[in-house]
Amino acid sequence: MMDDTDRAIVNALQGGFPVSDHPFAEVADALGLREADLIGRIAAMRAAGVLSRFGPMYNADRFGGHNTLVAMQVPAERFDEVAAQVNSFPEVAHNYQRDHALNMWFVVAGESRAEVDRVLTEVEARTGLPVYDMPKIREFHVGLRFEA
Repeated sequence: MMDDTDRAIVNALQGGFPVSDHPFAEVADALGLREADLIGRIAAMRAAGVLSRFGPMYNADRFGGHNTLVAMQVPAERFDEVAAQVNSFPEVAHNYQRDHALNMWFVVAGESRAEVDRVLTEVEARTGLPVYDMPKIREFHVGLRFEA
């Protein structure tokens, strides 16, 4: 499913993504690809489910903000409705479904802990369901590398 070029792309993108006017061109050049080919391969890996998402991940705490992981137990028949309600908050990111009693998980990021608490209170009020705040206690980094 993945060839050597796809593996090289995944490896390269985990090491950081340039902040510049033409970041894809920079990465493509370093990999010996054309910019359009790099973008096409990333899109193809996303479409095939090899990559679930592509984009920057920022640690709000390092910017002076706050983020937390949140879980909810949502009745199956309401899942789409509740997902739309939760996703309507601009502070919500990475909303996904799990096969678990707590079947909806998402991240809330804000400028302060008070803002995050406000959003959690509003999510609970809007959905009529309890939210379970699971703030980060300790952070671990798991890297995926494809060795030749």
